[in-house]
Amino acid sequence: MERSERIKPVVRPVARLIAGLRSVGLSPLGLVLILALVVLPFVPFFSQEYILRWMVGAALVAAQAIAFDFTAGYINVVNFGFAAFLGVGAYTSALLAVRLGVPPWIGIFVGALAAAILGFFTGVLTLRLRGIFAAVMAWFVGLALLGLVRNLTDLTRGPLGLNCPTFLETPSNRPYFYIILPMMLVIYVVLRRVTQSHIGLAFKAIGQNIEAARACGVNPTRYRVINFTLSCFFAGWLGGFYAHYYGILTPDVLHTKHTVEVLAVAYIGGRGSIWGGALTAFPFIFIIEWLRSSLTELPGLHLVIYGLVLILVMIFYPDGVAGIYGWAVEKIKSAFGKGE
Repeated sequence: MERSERIKPVVRPVARLIAGLRSVGLSPLGLVLILALVVLPFVPFFSQEYILRWMVGAALVAAQAIAFDFTAGYINVVNFGFAAFLGVGAYTSALLAVRLGVPPWIGIFVGALAAAILGFFTGVLTLRLRGIFAAVMAWFVGLALLGLVRNLTDLTRGPLGLNCPTFLETPSNRPYFYIILPMMLVIYVVLRRVTQSHIGLAFKAIGQNIEAARACGVNPTRYRVINFTLSCFFAGWLGGFYAHYYGILTPDVLHTKHTVEVLAVAYIGGRGSIWGGALTAFPFIFIIEWLRSSLTELPGLHLVIYGLVLILVMIFYPDGVAGIYGWAVEKIKSAFGKGE
């Protein structure tokens, strides 16, 4: 009895911590990984500037994979125009800073709002369609935006590139990592909370069987537009970071190839998991960047690797990294259960 009384003060705070983490979609392992990312830039090898730059790029791709998977994994619509919505946020924030002197910290939210509004109208026009048609229409919107940015040279400078102010007057990449990492966590927590709500239940129903969802009283178009708009909002927000981190924008930022990269990371991570793409992005982007810097005579090799890995995952591990993790957890639980 005395032993149980001594254990209770320790168990209760731990249980509360785990419950608090679960309420925002995190596990104890997830918290450990996040803390490791926070400390990593101060570890000697990872404190090098080119490694820090890779870490910023990996966190940016991870955040995009979360927002992309929110649509592809839940309402079963692949937004092939995802990079274009990111570009809308980037150019909106950059133009506000260059033309009107709006601070980047404000401009990124205006850019996110612009991307969300465009996403809303795109969703209203396209998400009444089914199957591949909605994805293709989103892709066409992205191509149209790419063409506008290339041709409106008086406004965007087109292929010449639009120079814009950065967030900070520092050559170091470390502060930028501590900007994009919280952004990634905010996107994850918000979208995880949404998927755990009754709205998320409607998303899952639509993604699994749209006709059955409609028969149960769910309005597919309404919930698909909500999902698409929210995903575009965060894409635009990340676009603002992109603009004020790199300091220059070209129409290439809206190109479909960037959408394909995010799609590959999200699918390899595990479609419909939200966190799988974020977990996959860091090692995957590091490998890709290392290959780019080591094999400069083979441009475009990273796209080949994306394709090959994606094919292997879809054939042998359709649930991706998240599925493998779930399988391992079940095996461990069953092993301990048999041991008892």
